[in-house]
Amino acid sequence: MTSTNATAPAKLPAGDIPWNHYRMQKKLSDHIVDVIIWLLLAAIVVIITYPIWFILIASVSDQNAVNLGKVTLLPVGFNWDGYREIFADTRIWDGYRNTIVYSVVGTALNMLVTLPAAFALSRKELGKVRRVVLFFFSLTMFVSGGMIPTYLLFKSLGLVDNWLVFILPSAVNVYNLIIARSFFETAVPEELFDSAKVDGMSYGGYFLKIVLPLSSAVIAVVALYYFVAHWNEFFTGLMYINDDSRKPLQNVLQAILLSNQTGAEGSASLDAAAQQELADKIKYGVIFVSSLPLLVIYPFLQKYFNKGVLLGAVKG
Repeated sequence: MTSTNATAPAKLPAGDIPWNHYRMQKKLSDHIVDVIIWLLLAAIVVIITYPIWFILIASVSDQNAVNLGKVTLLPVGFNWDGYREIFADTRIWDGYRNTIVYSVVGTALNMLVTLPAAFALSRKELGKVRRVVLFFFSLTMFVSGGMIPTYLLFKSLGLVDNWLVFILPSAVNVYNLIIARSFFETAVPEELFDSAKVDGMSYGGYFLKIVLPLSSAVIAVVALYYFVAHWNEFFTGLMYINDDSRKPLQNVLQAILLSNQTGAEGSASLDAAAQQELADKIKYGVIFVSSLPLLVIYPFLQKYFNKGVLLGAVKG
């Protein structure tokens, strides 16, 4: 008599296919496609990362070798002369300090203004009013007062040679506002607001206690956009800041680069080649020094960045 206690293989739910079974079922054409995909991904990684790597190795290489095309994957004639010259200038530490302050304080103010405004514009209760407000916001992306009227306005407000010129005029970026509004409008279920309203929660409580905790992705994206914009700020310091102690990093690096370039052009013939080589090293070093903090920060925000861009830009 056949035993009925024999253990039968467990059945997987529909749609759950073991990975080993899936690998056994793959055909030769599937393996070829996988190889092509991996090669394309590797090529994209190389295309993106090689320029950064080249700038790094060129900044510590002999510039004659760089000019002759001998520097490709590894440094040639390794030395730190360019970075030594950059960091020997005390102005760079003032520039780093200023840029960090402007970026952190500016980003905090940006988020404090942008997120509530985006949430308000995402609410359907405002009706046609929100479209009118958004239209005037969007109009500033295409129409501006011009350089001279803007300078006169900032001067009359006391923002010339004032560090607040980096903070207040850029308190809201309309592009980031639209991204955040689209996210709140499409990614946060309206049923959550209905439940909150039943519990007697106000709009402010709903925004702070429910919407913001669910919006970490778009918050990271918008914050990164704002931080990068503040970190790369160059034109504002060039136009409105005359005091060297208040200039951001980008303006300081430009001053260091120009001073060394001018020194190379005005030096005697015997020293001209050496001065020019040092100026070229500083040129590459300046690019890497200004980009390094962002390269360090971005990997920690990458997963939020990718998710936030996809969720926040689905609908306009």
